[in-house]
Amino acid sequence: MAVIDANPVEPLFHEALRLAEITSIRPEERLVRFAEFIDTDADFQPNKIGLFFGQFWDTFKKPPKERKYVQKLDLFILIYSLLSFLVKTLDNSNVSNAYVSGMKEDLHLYGQERNLFTTFFNVGSIIGAVPSQVILNRVRPSIWIPSCEVSWSVMVMIIASTKGAKLIYGMRFLMGITESVAYPGFALVLGSWYRPDELAKRMTIYDGAWAIANMFSGYIQAGVYTSMNGLGGLAGWRWLFIIDGLIGLPVALLGYFAIPDFPINSRVKWMSQAQKDYSVLRMLEVGRKPPRKLTLSRLGQMMKQWRPYGFMWPYILFNICDTSSYWNLWLKSLGIYSVQQINLIPTGGYACGLVSGYLIANMSDRAGKRFPFLMLAVFFNFLGNLLLAIWNIPFGVKMFAFFLPEIGYPLWGLMLTWSAETFQDDTELRGLVVAMGNTMSSAMGAWFPLVAFPTPQAPMYKLGYKLVTGLTVLEAMGIVFFLIMSKRELKTRGKKLNKFGLAVDIEDYRDNGTDELSLEMGDENAGKVDYHAKSGAVEITVAEKL
Repeated sequence: MAVIDANPVEPLFHEALRLAEITSIRPEERLVRFAEFIDTDADFQPNKIGLFFGQFWDTFKKPPKERKYVQKLDLFILIYSLLSFLVKTLDNSNVSNAYVSGMKEDLHLYGQERNLFTTFFNVGSIIGAVPSQVILNRVRPSIWIPSCEVSWSVMVMIIASTKGAKLIYGMRFLMGITESVAYPGFALVLGSWYRPDELAKRMTIYDGAWAIANMFSGYIQAGVYTSMNGLGGLAGWRWLFIIDGLIGLPVALLGYFAIPDFPINSRVKWMSQAQKDYSVLRMLEVGRKPPRKLTLSRLGQMMKQWRPYGFMWPYILFNICDTSSYWNLWLKSLGIYSVQQINLIPTGGYACGLVSGYLIANMSDRAGKRFPFLMLAVFFNFLGNLLLAIWNIPFGVKMFAFFLPEIGYPLWGLMLTWSAETFQDDTELRGLVVAMGNTMSSAMGAWFPLVAFPTPQAPMYKLGYKLVTGLTVLEAMGIVFFLIMSKRELKTRGKKLNKFGLAVDIEDYRDNGTDELSLEMGDENAGKVDYHAKSGAVEITVAEKL
């Protein structure tokens, strides 16, 4: 039976009604309704090939039906997020490439213009990060993210027409605003579709697009400049912006089709309704809550919790402790390497980061744990910067020391996975903590290098590597603090660990062997939705305000 008191035209009402219907499905009924996705062979064992490749990618060892389902998620969600992040990184690096490819001379940029291009972009990113995540609560990701990407691509091409620095300042500022939704937005979407045994690898691969783009951007930009300089009367550096924008536009437009929003409200054409319902069920079993309306009251309650600040503590420190950009300054100071070698040697670090990122994330997924692997990644950063802080060490050891922080690069993907799981009880907070972390990191990054790594001191900085070594210790302490407080909260708030090892409220606890599920959504200010499913009967009470 159903008791309903709400405006039936509200989208949140329909989502709540659909969620109630899915949660009422009994275990034995799931096998019938989702027979297309659930393999009933309890004794399934992958073949030798599947076992071997399954050590590296989980879909190889999954049962056939589940494998097909997850592969479809990878094809659309993971591949698109990779392409999008890759394009953005290329677009963001093209100013530096253009600057050394003739733009400086053509536009008479002999002052601080190059640094100001970065500053205006960072200011836009700082201003746009948190509002963009709030907008995602009102506008579907499949609309807001691609729309920002289209705007971004158009602005990249507009820079090609510039006759001075002022237009670039304005475009870079607006690009910072439109780009700010991407990183936390895609992390939010990825974390809404994959289970804990699948998530870290995919988060790390998504984040690894940054390293891939930085490895190959120089080659791509050099090829465009060499082959198109003077074509149509345009300088090669202008073609850089045009080509990058033309690459970005089709990727942006693809987002309207590829991004699936969230399982509870997805309307993509590449998934059947049964697949969408099954996706909701998968996330319910994990304990991941669907999105809710974000109000000022809820936002205030979020900021009163310790968790956002506890998470941002290590997140921000890791962000500002990146010392990879100083590697080539040391190489140049040696006077033994060519310009090409100075640019190419650090790409080996990016390659090491990609490999270590995948391996550590894979082990984390298979172990079902994040904490020990987060600490392992922090250790690589600590050891590398400690050796550089000593400085007077053998040449080979110093070269190794520059590689070590890159090996610790997978901390990014693990941090995103950690946030998706730690804040799985609140979708909106999950997106906001990453956005707030990025905002504060960008704000601190505006002055931190000037204090710790002043250019006149390069490559042997009096304070830089010593300070970063200390901050890395504080970063590790922040991770330990969050773990201890989470365990404390598990006891004091009556939470329980589900079969995935994730903390959930008692009323949300789901065990595959029970027929009952009690799920509560909402809060006292935004209205409540209470569901109780017993023996197939459904009773729904929806408050007037959702």
